[in-house]
Amino acid sequence: MNKKNSKTQKDIFHGEKALVVILGIHGGGVATAKWLLRRGAQVSVTDERSPSVLKNSLKLFTSSEKKHINFILGGQHKKDFQTHDLIVVGPGVPRESEFLKTAKRAGKKFENDASLFFRYLTNPIIGVTGTRGKTTTTLWVATLLKKKYTKVLPSGNNPENSFLKEFERINNKDIPAVVELSSWRLEYLPLSKRAPHISVITNLFPDHLNRYGGNITEYADAKSKIFFDQHEDDFLILNHDNEWSRYFLNKKPRSTVFFISKKQLPKNMNGLFVRKGMMIFRFDEMEQQLMDIERFCDLRGEHNLENLLAAVLAVKLYDPGVKVTERDILSLPTPRMRQEVIVDTKKLMVVNDSCATSPDGTIAAIKRFSRSKRKDLSLILITGGTDKELEFEALAKTIAKNMASQRLILLEGSATTKLVRKLHTMKSRPPVLATLDECVAKAFEIARESKRKTTVLFSPGAASFEKFLHEFDRGERFNALVKKAMKKIVQ
Repeated sequence: MNKKNSKTQKDIFHGEKALVVILGIHGGGVATAKWLLRRGAQVSVTDERSPSVLKNSLKLFTSSEKKHINFILGGQHKKDFQTHDLIVVGPGVPRESEFLKTAKRAGKKFENDASLFFRYLTNPIIGVTGTRGKTTTTLWVATLLKKKYTKVLPSGNNPENSFLKEFERINNKDIPAVVELSSWRLEYLPLSKRAPHISVITNLFPDHLNRYGGNITEYADAKSKIFFDQHEDDFLILNHDNEWSRYFLNKKPRSTVFFISKKQLPKNMNGLFVRKGMMIFRFDEMEQQLMDIERFCDLRGEHNLENLLAAVLAVKLYDPGVKVTERDILSLPTPRMRQEVIVDTKKLMVVNDSCATSPDGTIAAIKRFSRSKRKDLSLILITGGTDKELEFEALAKTIAKNMASQRLILLEGSATTKLVRKLHTMKSRPPVLATLDECVAKAFEIARESKRKTTVLFSPGAASFEKFLHEFDRGERFNALVKKAMKKIVQ
């Protein structure tokens, strides 16, 4: 509980001029501007995009709010970064931005929505970060805690539940906050002088290296800020099976460290692990057998086992009174556009994995939906997109091992160009199509010719911004195209 902030917060920014950078199209900038306005700030919002591009975000403000907010759209200006007291940085703003440098030279204060959330929220917080699985783990922690804390919702992991929108709903109430923390949000978190009571790092793999100058160590350092301000009575959960956990341990976290592992943990380590198909909890050499996980792995894929272990351990550490059963884990929800099955008939399954924005995510999806150890002729993969300075060698090998080239459909993009270079072992070059419409049409054409049940897997393994607003826009477009194609089949 952040007791020093338990007083009324209505006027905490009274008289301060706050600049929200950027408005954005997800809703986070809108929630930030509204939150600051309610607390007495003189709010300006700047975004290089035009009002017409941002029209859906602008519609979310009331007429009264619009009168009290200064919108600086269609361009940004250095003077605005010099004349405001507080700069609230949104996602997508480059660390090397000249505008931010201008504000730093002028001695301005910086925050982002996560640092404001942590600084002023009175509730206990469970925070989840990592390269893969953080959205799923966040959702599952919140879902399992709902058994006792019925109003828990995950935040920070979807446009509908932005940090400061969730703040308004739960502050000063008996509800734990369960939040997903991306690396850019963690860059500013130490400004709040507060960390989650329970911090989870699911794993670390190369990703977002375009933001960190190709340096994975800088990316890891951003992730490590999730436990920067933890204390002895806080908990840190690390993945013993991921090589970067040693790097985090070398930073000497002050919190109590627990581990997850798909194998038996070394005897001197506390945590949650798997032994002979059973989930085992160990603390101070005492072991408790929790449940069988084999059916879960059959249904959800082994890659989701790490997410499950992290979620169950976080819940157990937060409140041992919350009982987690096999029935609970088998009914856990699938996050939108993360290996989400959107069609499942006798002849066809369609999977939307648009939020797979790195090769590792697509590798996990291929492994889950490949149905045999030989080359699986029932799987059709649509992949490709925008590069984030990542490597595609491992993805190319996984594709070549699990499918024939005629069932691989590539969506044009800078990442796709890199992937094609690595697919030299395939007997023939798969088609590279200019639009997602063409990709879906081609996939359904191939599926119609198949005598076996076919899985169409859309897992880009890359970013979206060459052709789409974001990965959710990409996923919604895919859903619409599939719905249209399915209508033709019914007819």
